[in-house]
Amino acid sequence: MDYRITGLSPELFEPFFGLSDVELAWHGAARVLVDEKPGYPDRIELRDAEPGESVLLVNFTHLPVQGPYRSSYAVYVLEGSRSRYDRVNEIPEVFRPRVLSLRAFDRRDMLREADLAPGTAAESLIERMLGHPHTAYIHAHYAKPGCYAARIERA
Repeated sequence: MDYRITGLSPELFEPFFGLSDVELAWHGAARVLVDEKPGYPDRIELRDAEPGESVLLVNFTHLPVQGPYRSSYAVYVLEGSRSRYDRVNEIPEVFRPRVLSLRAFDRRDMLREADLAPGTAAESLIERMLGHPHTAYIHAHYAKPGCYAARIERA
């Protein structure tokens, strides 16, 4: 089964790009200068930020539904990013060294299934979850910190 993985749209974060640290703090966000790799997984390009790059740590509502699974959490976004990850049948390299929590939701945004997988074995779990007719989409999270990583759906 073909699947599509997408990062977050950079347009969502453009208002934060270039703000001062004080202005970011007023919005509940923070700028972080990347000092190691891996460690700062960008949610737009779906890659680890390089040392010396600037990322913004922001609270993002990744499941903006009116229901019990509405959810937000902290995510890193590469400051100034303009290129959203959007690939078919391709697991981003940023997933490979991490344990993923994959959460399958139905068309009513209700959780139907959840499981863990090492990033190197995510394809089979994605295919299994999307093989169920009740699955409308999957949210991938980085399992250890629990933060949102990307959206996965049928291609």
